[in-house]
Amino acid sequence: MNLQDYLAEKCRLIDSAMQEYLPPEDRFPDAIYRAMRYSVLNGGKRLRPVLTLAACEAVGGKDETALPTACALEFIHTFSLIHDDLPALDNDDFRRGRPANHKAFGEATAILAGDGLLAFAFETIAGRTTGVPAETVLAVVRRVASAAGMGGMVVGQVVDMQSEGQKLDAATLEFMHSHKTGALIEAAVLAGGMLGGATEAQLDALSLYGKRVGLAFQIADDILDLEGSQAKTGKTIGGDLRRQKATYPSIYGIQKSKEVASQAVAEAEDALRDFDERAEPLRALARLIIEREA
Repeated sequence: MNLQDYLAEKCRLIDSAMQEYLPPEDRFPDAIYRAMRYSVLNGGKRLRPVLTLAACEAVGGKDETALPTACALEFIHTFSLIHDDLPALDNDDFRRGRPANHKAFGEATAILAGDGLLAFAFETIAGRTTGVPAETVLAVVRRVASAAGMGGMVVGQVVDMQSEGQKLDAATLEFMHSHKTGALIEAAVLAGGMLGGATEAQLDALSLYGKRVGLAFQIADDILDLEGSQAKTGKTIGGDLRRQKATYPSIYGIQKSKEVASQAVAEAEDALRDFDERAEPLRALARLIIEREA
């Protein structure tokens, strides 16, 4: 398969659906809807929604079944980016090559735009998913909610904040990143599998795949913060170092971190050993994670 063609096709599908789902900019009060659309539709890799669609396909499901949830995962991811950039958290001025939401619309509107996207994500899953039993939709909502909250991003972010300037042990670093980044990636993969009708054995395999891909993605992000190009990443390079954040390179060094990421990708691919060719996009996406430049 040609991964670039696959990504282009899925990103067009996802972007078109998000354009349709999001409230129009001219709805009153327009400031909040402009702020929401500004961050959601400002490019991005769309990794989480693409993983959702790919996982659904890998177990024999159809894109249209998983598309609302795929978009919801991107809404949640965007909410987290808007809030991460705020002065109270990472205090970043740029995101994807443009002023961060709070720089473009002010802090208050940015906070509310993030809040709106988080709530709208679950409205989208519950209100737009068709063709699967209601209990499956409920299970997806529960899984995604856990990953976005106390079972994932929120607690991971708390540990991240508390750890600035601290030397973490390996177990705490793994906890932080598996919750802050990995939980939502794993949920994206599992949600696609659930909506596609995966068996329990397939869901176990997809869960392992999601965990290992999430780890590789975070390590790659840590390395890009040191070795990447601002022109390609769209954000300031070296931010983690300036804020004295705990990262894989800060504990293991860059070379060892690259080895850990490569091993995680190998384990992700191995988790799919019993899947047929329909899982090839998932395999290719795992490899892409450690090859990317943005």
